[in-house]
Amino acid sequence: MADKLSDITPDEQNLIDWLADMQEEEAVALAMKMLLEEKKDPIRVLEVCRAAMDIVGQRFAEGEYFLPELVLAGEMLESISAVAKPIIKETQGDQEQSKLGKVLIGTVHGDLHDIGKNIVSFMLDINGYNVRDIGVDVAVQTFIDEINDFQPDVVGLSGFLTLAFDSMKETVEGIAAAGLRDKFKIMIGGGQIDDNVLKYTGADAYGVNAVEAIALCNKWLGVEA
Repeated sequence: MADKLSDITPDEQNLIDWLADMQEEEAVALAMKMLLEEKKDPIRVLEVCRAAMDIVGQRFAEGEYFLPELVLAGEMLESISAVAKPIIKETQGDQEQSKLGKVLIGTVHGDLHDIGKNIVSFMLDINGYNVRDIGVDVAVQTFIDEINDFQPDVVGLSGFLTLAFDSMKETVEGIAAAGLRDKFKIMIGGGQIDDNVLKYTGADAYGVNAVEAIALCNKWLGVEA
């Protein structure tokens, strides 16, 4: 939720509120102003957007929002990301470094929430990881097939809705049944993930945002921060 961000400015709070309330024109215009005119940190702007999308996902889970709102939320984030991503790549440099490792990521079956996953995928990519994003509502067998094909070092299971916890558990169990569980680390992420959910699913760790996901991958693969 928004309170996970510290020192939120009035403009950032407006952006969170407008995105969460589906005020597309106002939200996108403010984000463009922050990125292009005020030269705000694009990673920070994306994290503010993620906080707003957590609110959207919560409202969806509670029956206040429905699929059209999720679609509109995704479209707003895509518009903002299309401007933020090139700025991030420019400021961080397009380093043609060898990739640090492979990360396979997808939203588990029964969940269409992809905002957080998209940010994590992008941030892992620009931090030197070879990322394969296999989308949303991903069946257990699809994860297994993609793992066999991609041979990842880390697998990320994303999901926001409460029902995703069962899907994450089923996916981890399916991976184990396929004899693949000890070949890589599994991290989970989503707006309501905590220690209890981690234990329930059988994953190795969880992260509440892209920064924590990167830190986990760096730790597991021995990458210097």
